[in-house]
Amino acid sequence: MPLEKPAVLLAGIAPEIALAATALALLIADAIFGKPGNRWFLSVVSTIGLGLSIYLALTGWLDLEGPRLQLAGMVAVDGFATFVKVTLASFGLLTVWLSREYLSRHNMEEAEFYGLVLFAVAGMMLMAGAADLIMMFLALETFSIALYVLVGFRRRSLESQESAMKYFLLGAFSSAFFLLGIAFAYGAVGTTSLYGTADSPGIFSFVNSSPFDSGGLLVIASGLLIIGLGFKVAAVPFHMWTPDAYQGAPSPVTGFMAAATKLAGFAAVLRLLEVSLFPLRVEWRPLVIGVAVLTMVVGSVLAVVQDDLKRLLAYSSIAHAGFVFTGVIATSDRGVSGALFYLATYGLTVVGAFAIIAALSGREERRVRISDYRGLFDEHPLMAGALTLFLLSLAGVPLTSGFVGKLLVFGAAVEAGYSWLVVVGVLASAIAAFFYLRVMVAMYMQEREEAAEPTRFGPLATGVVALTAAATVFFGLLWSPLIEAAEKATFFAGG
Repeated sequence: MPLEKPAVLLAGIAPEIALAATALALLIADAIFGKPGNRWFLSVVSTIGLGLSIYLALTGWLDLEGPRLQLAGMVAVDGFATFVKVTLASFGLLTVWLSREYLSRHNMEEAEFYGLVLFAVAGMMLMAGAADLIMMFLALETFSIALYVLVGFRRRSLESQESAMKYFLLGAFSSAFFLLGIAFAYGAVGTTSLYGTADSPGIFSFVNSSPFDSGGLLVIASGLLIIGLGFKVAAVPFHMWTPDAYQGAPSPVTGFMAAATKLAGFAAVLRLLEVSLFPLRVEWRPLVIGVAVLTMVVGSVLAVVQDDLKRLLAYSSIAHAGFVFTGVIATSDRGVSGALFYLATYGLTVVGAFAIIAALSGREERRVRISDYRGLFDEHPLMAGALTLFLLSLAGVPLTSGFVGKLLVFGAAVEAGYSWLVVVGVLASAIAAFFYLRVMVAMYMQEREEAAEPTRFGPLATGVVALTAAATVFFGLLWSPLIEAAEKATFFAGG
């Protein structure tokens, strides 16, 4: 009797395959056709690959007409994964466009850079759809390794090399926690699948079915998994790598990390805690609450004393991770959709801010201190206005997308009975407003002490700033389309 071939469905990872194939094609094309000073096609091909991944993510979800598990139940194809994948690809597009002029100006334009960005986005997409802890770990390592190299891409900068090494060492440390959490979860349940199949129940089915004796082991596993993912989203006390990595990395990479890495990390946190480990919320919620409070307070307080703008935004990103955690703690559909909205709009805002920093930083990124932005309004009034808009959005000022994002996650927390946590978040936001105002005071009310090298904003950098600024205002005034998309990005327990 002939053996029946197993059905292999690749629609669930079609966007990731497209990005990996594009990255490999870039490397081959550059080896054959690439010449110094004539690598314009790298950004064009990267744009096509990212656009194709968006198309495949949308069509793959619509063609199935409902959530599915594919690849032996290891990949989920649902609204949540689709929303995150499309958002990640959008961040990748903005990064590619911004990097084109930055790399050309610093004589660093190489196919490897674009290939690493594509591989990083592919790994993050895979993490968004991971329905198995092993798949989640593979996705985590895929984009982490790419980011380690991207952080140290300024090879002539000792600061960049030091940042990459610190990031690598602490990233390996976090991976050990995550692997240990997988081991404990397997010991408790006998599987690493989040959902399971009809023949083999997963963690969700196991926890939901009946009382079990290994609950304590699974609680320990939950804590270890939260710690491992806490490193990736830059939550306190797992944030130590963030300021150095943000400061030493090329500015386009810093913006990409702040936006995309946080979204991918929280995608895993949400799928893990809000679905598979939801019945254990009484056990894991105190740990997440403690992390949220520390992250909001420590990130906001330490940002106040920073003079380097990239380090200031690094601590700001830490505080924003704490704000997102308030939506996670709510353990409700409103909390999940609010967290997704927050992460999408925060990513657009922070990419726009780092687009301005990348253009103004000059050779070897010498102009990154707050004092270097004195008199920016007189020199570049439009860019000063755009940076002001981004800072106001990060502070949560009304009529910006940042205000709507905080309103959603804080509202979900209040609805869940955590008003005191929202009070902590509001106080942290008030502290954050102070250091954002420091930058604005320097731009509008202080004069430059010495002549600076002329700065020219290329069309791509200007376009990225314009797009992100328009999105920041649009989603602050007309937020319904994005919120509706986030609300449709619901989880499922399928097989």
